[in-house]
Amino acid sequence: LKPTRSQCRKMLAMDQGAVEEWLSEFKTLPETAISSYAASLKDKTSLVPALYKVIRESQSELLEPVCHQLFEFYRSGEAGLRRFTLQFLPELIWCCLSLAASRDLHRSGCIEALLLGIYNLEIVDKDGQSKVLTFTVPSLSKPSVYHEPSTIGSLALTEGALAKHGLSRVVFSGPHPQRETFTAQNRFEVLTFLLLCYNAALSYMSTTSLQSLCQLSSRISTCGYPRQHVRKYKGINTRMSVSSEFLVQLITGIYYALYNGEADMASKALDDVLYRAQLELYPEALLVGNAIKSSLHGGALKSNNEGTRCIQVEITPTSSRISRNAVTSLSIRGHRWKRHESPENSIDAPDSGAVPVPEISVTGVSGERVLNGEMQRHRAEGEAQGVQEPGSDSRADGKSMSEIRRQKSQRRLMEDGANASGRVQY
Repeated sequence: LKPTRSQCRKMLAMDQGAVEEWLSEFKTLPETAISSYAASLKDKTSLVPALYKVIRESQSELLEPVCHQLFEFYRSGEAGLRRFTLQFLPELIWCCLSLAASRDLHRSGCIEALLLGIYNLEIVDKDGQSKVLTFTVPSLSKPSVYHEPSTIGSLALTEGALAKHGLSRVVFSGPHPQRETFTAQNRFEVLTFLLLCYNAALSYMSTTSLQSLCQLSSRISTCGYPRQHVRKYKGINTRMSVSSEFLVQLITGIYYALYNGEADMASKALDDVLYRAQLELYPEALLVGNAIKSSLHGGALKSNNEGTRCIQVEITPTSSRISRNAVTSLSIRGHRWKRHESPENSIDAPDSGAVPVPEISVTGVSGERVLNGEMQRHRAEGEAQGVQEPGSDSRADGKSMSEIRRQKSQRRLMEDGANASGRVQY
């Protein structure tokens, strides 16, 4: 059911009252209470929808004081107030572009002034110097959470060679010149930088702001093209020129919205931006957009408002079990124990009676091992016995010598067998 005229007037009166109260309370606020005031803005649930209505209604009398108040918020330097202003940035950009396309420059003056004011504040640092946004290329010569330079074992990457490769910085934005007015040449340069600042604070943006970003992406990509009728957008029909960098920043915000409760709107916005990038043949936007779209295959994205969701990443699957032939510390330890417990390799195991040890007896030889020194001693004793018994005949001497030779050969064979088998008693 559509609301009646009286209901609409009542709702407009309530929204206007909330905006007027918001405009008046900040002017009388002391500087010591700015931080607490910024935190209390989240509790004013009716304020943000009322401000969106004022921004979308270009003929509203409150538009100019609202833009001035938002600029004062951003110039205050308070992080909470700056983020409060940034959440309206997609809607402000769309109003600026749509009014410029309809040649209604008079009504877009306060919005352009707000956007230029935010841009001029962001391009300089606290000292007034031009800000240059850079990132550092990682170097193997510097330690990180992933590696230590000293642990790199390659001969080509020595410490001396790594020390020569210092950290290099790559500039991806800046320095930017200050702008006083919007022109056809600098419009998208300014808007692209503003979207870069918006994307840096995406995690603080509300659901309404993310929806506004998706609507901005779809409208600016399809206006004046056949796809506008598919989206059933009945706004302006004028084609808007866009830059490749501007589309890339739109895709960056859409990528965040995909996984943070706005999957349906973000998916449509991504298709629309890719549609426009194909028509314009912008390689950067096509590369980033198609990379995001290909990563969505197989991912169950659902439109929900349960908060931040994780981004799904494909990981190389691991084996469910360890191979039987895999060498582990446990298998090495078990193999070592088996080798030490083997009866053939044990040196002295008096109580290991599980495996019988064969005993070899030779004529005239006990079960003890006879060393080389003892062999010479036995030979000397035999010769001494031959001297002490002069009555023995030469046959007995020859028999004893042959017996000694036989025993020596037997001992030699047993010693060779003992070395081969590990442990033999004889």
